[in-house]
Amino acid sequence: MQTQRLDVLEQKLDAAAQAETGISRLRQLSVKLAMGELDIQLFDRMEPLEEEWRALERDNLSSLHQSYDWCAAWVAAFHRPLAILRGRSGNHTAFILPVEIVAARGVRIAKFIGADHSNINTGLFSQAFAEDGDTVNSHRLAARLRAALAGKADLLLLQNIPLEWRSRRNMLAGLPMVQNQNHAYQLPFLDTFEKTLQQLNVKSRRKKFRTQSRRLEAVGGFDYIAPEASAEQHELLDMFFRLKSARFASLGLPDVFADSETKAFLHGLIDKRIGDNFGLQMRALRLKGEYEGRIAALSGISRKGDHVICQFGAIDEDLVADASPGEFLFWQMISGLHGKGVALFDFGLGDQTYKRSWAPVETDHYDVVLPISGIGIAAGTAHRAITRGKAFIKARPGLYKFAQNIRAKIG
Repeated sequence: MQTQRLDVLEQKLDAAAQAETGISRLRQLSVKLAMGELDIQLFDRMEPLEEEWRALERDNLSSLHQSYDWCAAWVAAFHRPLAILRGRSGNHTAFILPVEIVAARGVRIAKFIGADHSNINTGLFSQAFAEDGDTVNSHRLAARLRAALAGKADLLLLQNIPLEWRSRRNMLAGLPMVQNQNHAYQLPFLDTFEKTLQQLNVKSRRKKFRTQSRRLEAVGGFDYIAPEASAEQHELLDMFFRLKSARFASLGLPDVFADSETKAFLHGLIDKRIGDNFGLQMRALRLKGEYEGRIAALSGISRKGDHVICQFGAIDEDLVADASPGEFLFWQMISGLHGKGVALFDFGLGDQTYKRSWAPVETDHYDVVLPISGIGIAAGTAHRAITRGKAFIKARPGLYKFAQNIRAKIG
């Protein structure tokens, strides 16, 4: 009897597996047919695409940085010419690539909107295309992208794309690429904060937290604040700009947040909030006692679906520096986000010691480098060479430190 039950079960499992295989093959065939009919159109405004755009961005694995509200805030601040690419097969929208044109040294470069301040880019794809990206004819896709951008851009440069993101391969992965010099770092959330910490060096992490807590209590304690009022959020963002400017100046580095457009963009994100999703929210460590009301550390985070990204952070170097307030703030943010539907905390791009201490996952990023014109071929070759050179330097700590010192001296 037991054998018969197992046989029946195996037959059911085989049937289920065959059905799943059949469905997968149908999806792949559907994508191949769709690629054959694919029509790519270029738009110089966001508004005509809003309904389709918002439908595609509901995909949990699409990047916050390609969401409609994020891009709208950037466009309102920078006013760069747009070349948004929409791919359709019949009446079905297959993808949207939110692209703007940036002129650099006489070269027209088509880049993701807001690429300079994004931590991960994916593009926006329909479920069928997203799930079966491996079946896409990349040569045909590249040819149609070139045709759509001809006369508008010299180079399509889509940066910081993970080839695979949370077990899904990106549809753009077959296009000409170069590995970006920057990697990103993530902390997956488990059922509880305690279990999440077990992915790290728990003993060291807890010891550091206790030391930081004692030092903060010694000056009167602290409050972890996440203001609900919009005015307070904007005030904290302005404080971040001041602290970061002082930090860059002390290092002899250019302030990437100094221009009025970037400040307007980030302020524009503060009030972009739908349900649990938000463009930008400030979190801070406010001291009590001896430094009553002073902000020791602050950070700006964004959320889309179950993915939270730390966009930036700063500390007041004149306050409780020995308590490592920036790292202590991460503890507060990460512990506070548990139980709120978050699955992944993203520390963003750039290799820094504190990120490695918190993040057990390291994600490689790649740049699509697709020349559109003769000038674009030269620009693409230069981008590949520069990117590989930066990667070579960053992979060698001594050389990287030397390069940073030179950069600080020449400004």
